[in-house]
Amino acid sequence: MGNRQSRPWVVSDELWSLVQPLLPKPGPKKVQGRLRVPDRQALCGILLVLHTGIQWEYLPQELGFGSGMTCWRRLAAWNEAGVRGRLHQLLLNELRSKDRLDWERGGDRLLARAGRPTGPKSGPSPVDRARPGSRHHLVVDGQGIPLAVSLTGGNRNDVTQLEPLLDKIPAVAGRVGRPRRRPDALLADRGYDHDKYRRLLWQRGIRPVIAKRGEPHGTGPGIFRYVVERTIAWLHGFRRLCIRWERRDDIHEA
Repeated sequence: MGNRQSRPWVVSDELWSLVQPLLPKPGPKKVQGRLRVPDRQALCGILLVLHTGIQWEYLPQELGFGSGMTCWRRLAAWNEAGVRGRLHQLLLNELRSKDRLDWERGGDRLLARAGRPTGPKSGPSPVDRARPGSRHHLVVDGQGIPLAVSLTGGNRNDVTQLEPLLDKIPAVAGRVGRPRRRPDALLADRGYDHDKYRRLLWQRGIRPVIAKRGEPHGTGPGIFRYVVERTIAWLHGFRRLCIRWERRDDIHEA
């Protein structure tokens, strides 16, 4: 399969062993006589688009991934079958079983500018001269591993997604006892500095650690901000996420 480091879209045997059991069985072929592109090759094509930001129609077929539309349709079918959520759940369970999750950090957001007129979950960004775009809201663990992600229009405030994000954290198993689905504490920036949000977190059994307005940057919870900033940098490394080209919000989220 070539050098994994120079071609990060190449799916390793270890990753494929986790993904393959989650994929739905293929239905009957729509075009007789044409061989079906293997799922593993289609996944490599999807990851190539994610890493490079290349348009689907320009995906080189000579690499063996099939056409761009083949990969796009495979991604849509897998997403509709719930593969993305089950894979995320599986990986979190694996991390918890090895005591590799730290349940004591907060969330942040990432703005994705729209490359063309977009569909659902897009809107004028107040920090980008009202250009259309989407915003990725995320909650991470203490190491920056995403626990939950949501997508809204660029004009939606972060605080509107606090409860929806917490509700999206899956019940993480992997250890003896009840699955876990909430952190011990949640760190957040001064945009959440309101008693309403502190009460909301306490009601869920989560200790709020929220920066206060007026305090200088780089103090208090701000010293831990590098964790979410690093996760945002990881997401920015996928060029397909920096600019939202997908009209369908579910495909962009996938």
